[in-house]
Amino acid sequence: MDAKNSFLTTPLAVLLGSFVIAVSIMMHGGIIKVGKTTAVAPQPQAQPSQPSQAQAPQPQAPQQLATGKTTVTADDPVSGDKNAPVTLVEFSDYECPFCKRHFDQVYPQLKKDYIDTGKVKLVFRNYPLPFHDPMATYEAQAALCAKDKGGDSAYFKFHDEMFKQTTSNGNGLSKDKVRQIAADLGLNADNLVSCVEGNKFKEQVAKDISDGSAAGVNGTPSFVLGKTEKSGVVNGQLIIGAQPYSAFQSAIDPLLK
Repeated sequence: MDAKNSFLTTPLAVLLGSFVIAVSIMMHGGIIKVGKTTAVAPQPQAQPSQPSQAQAPQPQAPQQLATGKTTVTADDPVSGDKNAPVTLVEFSDYECPFCKRHFDQVYPQLKKDYIDTGKVKLVFRNYPLPFHDPMATYEAQAALCAKDKGGDSAYFKFHDEMFKQTTSNGNGLSKDKVRQIAADLGLNADNLVSCVEGNKFKEQVAKDISDGSAAGVNGTPSFVLGKTEKSGVVNGQLIIGAQPYSAFQSAIDPLLK
């Protein structure tokens, strides 16, 4: 091959390789998975604040709908009416950028329409991914230490602040920042740090991971959605990824009829 042909072919090969990588990343659909290969999809482009009817986005189905089953216990943090007819169990990682996307873009509307109205109770389970450690597990335990001192209300205040302040990907928060969040929320920061560093809730986090894996979770965020049962068993749909609000709405509404 002469120099001229080589010069033309190399950029073409680079371009083709870049295209293949981009397609591979987009196919992950808003979830970070446990495994040998981890891809982080780009953040979605901002949409016009008032799209025309022709441009309005159509409702999207969840990336994956499958059966999921898990059990809610008295140790789990709960937001909303504990007797709500529907239960949404979220398996999440405080250092996962897609979990933060869900918190920023979908959770507020879910809270307003379903959780605060008594229709759905949200149960938060920890699923810290190993490549986001040590901070992912540290933050999971910190939130549980907050719950230990102030109940579910303190837990979700801590939960909210960590997601608001993190930049994600394993180094979104420092230990000093977690300590400051505790102090800002009126918790005893020294006691919270001692609780975390003493691994008081190490076993609970490990159980969350085990329960999530048994339910079919292999990445974050993932959700098990089903009717609320007195037994605590949630048997229903497994929703995977940082799905749009419409995906949750289309799955929840039939359960409320």
